[in-house]
Amino acid sequence: MRQTSYVPNPGKIVCVGLNYREHVAEGGRSAPVRPLLFAKFANSVIADGAPIVRPKGTHALDLEVELGVVIGSVARRVRRENALDHVAGYVVVNDVSARDWQGVKAALGDGEVGDGQWLRAKSSDTFLPVGPVFVSSDEMPDPQRLRLRSWRIPGAGPDAGRAILMQDGTTADMIWGVAELIEFISAAITLQPGDIVATGTPSGVGVFRDPPVFLQPGDRARCEIDAIGSVENPVIDWSDDND
Repeated sequence: MRQTSYVPNPGKIVCVGLNYREHVAEGGRSAPVRPLLFAKFANSVIADGAPIVRPKGTHALDLEVELGVVIGSVARRVRRENALDHVAGYVVVNDVSARDWQGVKAALGDGEVGDGQWLRAKSSDTFLPVGPVFVSSDEMPDPQRLRLRSWRIPGAGPDAGRAILMQDGTTADMIWGVAELIEFISAAITLQPGDIVATGTPSGVGVFRDPPVFLQPGDRARCEIDAIGSVENPVIDWSDDND
């Protein structure tokens, strides 16, 4: 399989929420009637090995392994049967999320409320680690047969240094596949070469565990997709030294 080093510079990052059936179920929610879209900005993109910086004011960082679809040609009002023709290739991404800012009840302390929208929660600086490996679309004819996994590697405590499996799913569990997503997005939003579509995450995220599990400074977050590779990043707290 042809794999190349990838340096992302997306004009747009279009993300999809609640796109895996088991992830919808673990949160006790109903599946949306259409793809639920939100955006990240280019400031959130970091490379493999770069630190995920926990901003001041959040205490509930979570990881989300996702299949990233890199657009190769302009996609505007395309049909699903032609949608994959507009894909350059695929990468692994980590949709880091501040669950308290997002407003997820399990992440909120007494008196806390979410932002009412997901901008800070999803698009803060460093909140989209992107793997270094790019697999071209001609080498991956079926993106709906891929296994996705994520691990939290604690930096302290009895499990320090041990990779703890968080998510283990497959893109076959997507409610809307890659071609359907491109059709839906491009009906309203023109996708340009280099844009990334982050296609949603499988079950196993930290916020829906009992008790919830969040990334702490000193931890490492690792996301992996079979046939594509992995991205792994340390977690640090914001300070004047890393501003």
